[in-house]
Amino acid sequence: MCYDDLFFLLTQKKSLSLHYCSSTAFFTTIIMKIGIDLGGTNIRVGLVEDSKIIRKELMPCPSTDKAEIVLQAISTLVSHLIIPGVSSIGIGVPSLVDSVRGIVYNATNIPSWQEVHIKDYLEKHFDIPVQVNNDANCFALGEQRFGCGNKCRSLVGITLGTGVGSGLILNGELHSGRNTGAGEIGELPYMGGHNFEYWCSSVFFEREYGISGKDAAQAAANGGSKALDIWGVYGRHVGNLVKAVLFAYDPEMVVFGGGISSAYKYFAPSMLAELATFPYPSSLLNLKIETSKLKDVAILGASAL
Repeated sequence: MCYDDLFFLLTQKKSLSLHYCSSTAFFTTIIMKIGIDLGGTNIRVGLVEDSKIIRKELMPCPSTDKAEIVLQAISTLVSHLIIPGVSSIGIGVPSLVDSVRGIVYNATNIPSWQEVHIKDYLEKHFDIPVQVNNDANCFALGEQRFGCGNKCRSLVGITLGTGVGSGLILNGELHSGRNTGAGEIGELPYMGGHNFEYWCSSVFFEREYGISGKDAAQAAANGGSKALDIWGVYGRHVGNLVKAVLFAYDPEMVVFGGGISSAYKYFAPSMLAELATFPYPSSLLNLKIETSKLKDVAILGASAL
């Protein structure tokens, strides 16, 4: 390899690692990307190298400030991590997104983000490609690329928390729709003129029983019979949610994330009992249900956009 060839390689937007084998030098390409998980509470940014987060930054989201202040906060965190060789930036946001133009609309818990052209903003600041998508889609993509669904061609990721979000992997690829809203099962009508989110989010516990999901989990861990009954009711609602997933997509795997998923062992029995009434038993035989074990899955998923 001549000097001019070496100089050309080292000045491209790739990070190259030099290795030696006997007396011959050769290069391997290291893929580096930045993933951003934007929430109403925190902004988390990670530098991802070959599927691993090697550096991470976090700060509270200034969610009540002007849109520009939130953008500046994101930009500041990215600037702390970006280095020569980073090939792209991906960001997951709690809202519907025009993923082609990278425009965020009506972000949940960030009132000033009614229409934010975040792709243009970040590309102007850092001069590398930027991809934008919904946060639940990033969760599903993270599980399929890096987590328990890495061998699945079809997967539905469901986040159970203050809301119910979901993302789709179909034929091995993220299917987000034109506005990243495809697969939002939580918004489907269900029971009493409401939707699945009404019955399967953390609001269910406060509204129906006057207890937080966290406290209900602690009470169940202590053997409280009333708490276990609450989780039994909750599990039946989640079972019907999974039935809707099966009718719509018939995936290989459903993977749960979000805060409530940590209490899976308390609602799983009644969820599975409800699923046993599904009219197509063969779908159940081939279905895997998992909970996310992957740390920072949203950052990893965003980096893979």
